Amino acid sequence: MRIIETNIKDLLIIEPQVFRDSRGWFIESYSKVKLKEQGLDCDFVQDNHSYSAQKGTLRGLHFQLAPKAQAKLVRCTRGAIWDVAVDLRKGSPTYKRWLAIELSAENKRQFFIPKGFAHGFVTITDDVEVQYKTDEYYSPEHDRSIAYDDPEINISWNIENPILSAKDKAAPLLCDSDVNFEYQGDF
Repeated sequence: MRIIETNIKDLLIIEPQVFRDSRGWFIESYSKVKLKEQGLDCDFVQDNHSYSAQKGTLRGLHFQLAPKAQAKLVRCTRGAIWDVAVDLRKGSPTYKRWLAIELSAENKRQFFIPKGFAHGFVTITDDVEVQYKTDEYYSPEHDRSIAYDDPEINISWNIENPILSAKDKAAPLLCDSDVNFEYQGDF
């Protein structure tokens, strides 16, 4: 596994080693020991799996408030997505900055999104499956959303008229949310 640092502290891209032969391929998609050896020590407790039938389905921006905030390890196992993380840690040098990467069944990349970030994705193919690990269980009372098209964040989703859930259509702007993340690290 190779960990690639991004221009936003703690937001990481993980590339598993792919072993190919005449039968196909094999990857080790997760190894707590190998990630810990590279400085990523996260105790994942829940796996989630979503399916989106149509290209242009947008899910996000989602997060859980502290003390039930979640770190996520996201991968796309069928099709392809434009995966986005937004730094919501007040006081962070990268507060309100976002980063997007393509995750696909083909490239096998994973995106590590630490606590204090909102997460969302848009499908760029039909028939998409996304799987992700979290280090905190789902907590309905801490579950929150921010509008995907919040002008203060200004994400380039590369799509017009996305397919949205009722929850995502009703998501508030960042300035109207009760985000409670504070930046704890030094840069």
